[in-house]
Amino acid sequence: MGATPTAERLSLLLGLGTLMLATLPRYLAGGHETRLSLMLMALAVVAVVSVLQWRLLPGEARSRLPALLRRLGLCLGVGLIVMAAWHALTSDFFGWELLLSHGATLGLLLHALGLWVRVPR
Repeated sequence: MGATPTAERLSLLLGLGTLMLATLPRYLAGGHETRLSLMLMALAVVAVVSVLQWRLLPGEARSRLPALLRRLGLCLGVGLIVMAAWHALTSDFFGWELLLSHGATLGLLLHALGLWVRVPR
């Protein structure tokens, strides 16, 4: 419960917020107002927790955060490219909303797995 915030956790939180933002067009296009409102509420909670984690982050960890955010952006880009290729090969028209949602999900998963592999034990 009293764990010290780390830059890795904050980068994952920011990635989760990005993922949640990326799903919003999908809910708008599909007419899922209830899911959209729930996602917006959850996004607000993630934003508040991210701000609190930032404030509690030690100075040394804050200096590592820009590199982690660059890596997150790279993973999100790779996720979009891989998902575009996957959908192009396996389905017909899929829509940019689905591509954005699936690409962000894969990108966050790649970022989380990369952090898990590199964390010293």
